[in-house]
Amino acid sequence: MSRRYDCADDEQRKAGIADAASTVRRGELVVLPTDTVYGVGADAFNPAAVTALRNAKQRGREHPPAVLVGTVRAAQALIDDLGKYGQDLIEEFWPGPLTLVCAATPSLSWDLGDTKGTVAVRMPMHPVALELLKEVGPMAVSGANVTGKPAATTVEEAETQFGDAVSVYLDAGPCTSTPPSTIVDLTYAVPRVLRSGAITLEQLRSVCGTVIAELKRPEREPKTSNRETPRTAEPEATSASDEGDSGIPPAQKDDSDAP
Repeated sequence: MSRRYDCADDEQRKAGIADAASTVRRGELVVLPTDTVYGVGADAFNPAAVTALRNAKQRGREHPPAVLVGTVRAAQALIDDLGKYGQDLIEEFWPGPLTLVCAATPSLSWDLGDTKGTVAVRMPMHPVALELLKEVGPMAVSGANVTGKPAATTVEEAETQFGDAVSVYLDAGPCTSTPPSTIVDLTYAVPRVLRSGAITLEQLRSVCGTVIAELKRPEREPKTSNRETPRTAEPEATSASDEGDSGIPPAQKDDSDAP
């Protein structure tokens, strides 16, 4: 049976963090609050635990989870190359709602899924999450919702979706920020926004200069009658400032639900 702790109470918070840390080390799942939405997480270096996380989410290996860290040093150990702007983005927006996709350190002994040698890393700005992450180290974390359902902004919503598949629920009240983290791919010469979120394109450009905006998928055309000739929907035009000087088209939207 799962256990739930009210982190507004000092004693329950202390007991909850201790229980959650032990639970993660045993390879079980924990729901934790972040500065965006609630996340469901596991030990990033335990392949069986990461598989359990994907199964609870009803997702395949093609959708690897993000990794949350409690310190910048922990993130640096996971990342092989921050690119030209990674350190500046970390200094400006961490801890906070910015997920960075970088080349992963090749020697890491983990299996997050089909990552193609990359890792999506974030340091959240939430005291409960940071306390747990500093205790257990990097965690594989995805939004606390079953695929296709809305992201959980309260622990009750997460518990309704996962039930006893999650061992510990850390309740820090309703999330105050509903937009998800912005996901930026730093594996290219010019940073690319894979998912728009809490950090705006303007904020990113204030640090990096040129940033390739998220590609907006075209809206579906309305159904036509048999007498009409269907038209193929065209992608929304993207300005030169969105693409930068690289000539590379904007990246496809990432459908990860990283918190």
